[in-house]
Order: sequence, then C-alpha cells, then structure tokens
Amino acid sequence: MRRVLSYTWSIALIIVLLIIWEISARLYDKSFLFPSPSAILVRLWELKAELFFHHLPPTALTILLGLTISIVVGSALAVSMYMNKPIEQAFYPILIASQTIPIIALAPIFVLWFGYTIWSKVAVTVLITFSPVTVSVFDGLRSSNRNSRELMLTMCASKKDIFFKLDVPSAKPSFFSGLKVAVTLSVIGAAIGEWLGAQAGHGYFSRRMMTQFDSTPVFAPIVLLSAIGILCFLFIVLLEKILLQWRNHQ
Repeated sequence: MRRVLSYTWSIALIIVLLIIWEISARLYDKSFLFPSPSAILVRLWELKAELFFHHLPPTALTILLGLTISIVVGSALAVSMYMNKPIEQAFYPILIASQTIPIIALAPIFVLWFGYTIWSKVAVTVLITFSPVTVSVFDGLRSSNRNSRELMLTMCASKKDIFFKLDVPSAKPSFFSGLKVAVTLSVIGAAIGEWLGAQAGHGYFSRRMMTQFDSTPVFAPIVLLSAIGILCFLFIVLLEKILLQWRNHQ
C-alpha cells in the first residue's frame, strides 16, 4: 500500500508539472521556442510514421547492441578481476577513470574511426554503460557471505561450486542494480552518438529539426527516447522480480 501511495504522489507531481508547463507555454505564446506538452504530442502524432518506422529501428538496435556488449564483456571482466588480483589492480582504476571522460568529446573520434555506421553509436553506448555493469557485478561478487564460504570450504566444496552456488547468486542483486542504471544510460549514449554523426535515428532526427528553428519537432523524439528509457527500465525491474523471487519474500 505504501509503495502504491508513493507512485500516486509521483504521478500527481508529474501531472502538476505538465499543467504548469502547458499554462506557461500558452502564456509565453512562442511555440517555436517554448512548445507546450499538448503541441509536442500533436507533432509526435504527425511524425509517428517517420519516427517509429524509420528512426526507431536504428536507435533500438544501437541500444540493444551496446547493452549486450557491455553485459557480456563487462561481466567477463568483473569475474576476471574477482578471480585475479593483478587484473583488478590493472583495470579497476581505468574503469573509474573512464567515467570522468566527457562522452561528448569522444563521440566525434568514434565517428572518425567507424564512420557513420551503427558501430560509432554502439561504441558511445558501450563506453557509457560498460562501467556501471562491470563495477556492479564485481562488487556483487565480493559481497558474498564469508561465513557461508567458510562453511562450504569445510564441506570440501570446490572453487567452482563456491563460485556458482555462492558468489553468482550473491552478485545477482548488484548486477540488476547496475543494469537498471546502464539501461537508462544506453538511451543517452545512443542519442549522443546519433546527434554527432548518423544518417538515421532519433538523435539524428532531433539535430536535423534544429535547423528549422522550430523546437516542437525537436522535443518529439526526446519524448519518445524518454519513453523508451522508462520502458527498458521497467522491463529490467520485471525481469529482476521474476529471477529474484526470493527477495520478495524477505
């Protein structure tokens, strides 16, 4: 009941903010600079064919490829750092330092390396999502219960058994926490990559619309990107509830 009430307050706050935005935009009366939410929705409906059928597929593919690479490679690196101390000492500082690099500055370099292909956008997405996945898995593996580990050792459990029956289950909650962060960042990474160098995608469409000196079609793909990020986040939350059902009974 308390959780439902918290969502109710959130929805109410969003509605109030949208009402304030709508009234302010109508009073300002310059839709080409400050469009109202209703005007953005109308334009989104008018552009639905182009946005959904032409620009959505490359953006969705970029997000999917970037997240997949980050999950696979990031998890493998996290396991390697957990199993091997020199690898941890070599790569962990680099992971932290990579988050201080401005992505907007590296994106043009990826365009130079990969051209206007999808891989320049995937590279940006991987760069922005790799660290959250890797660090969350690594910290999750280290959070395994020491008493349980000692008990399994006294019962002559092998390292393989300890890893798969203790370390991996202990890392799952942290993995999903990092994945919920990464999935929202992947939308940002895809948009940044498309903004700086692409021939299709929502980021490219938004940049192209800026040349028309009308902000309404610029907001339309932004709203759609936000909706994609929210849906991806909710999917991860649902997946977490299904795979970690034991947490719901604690």
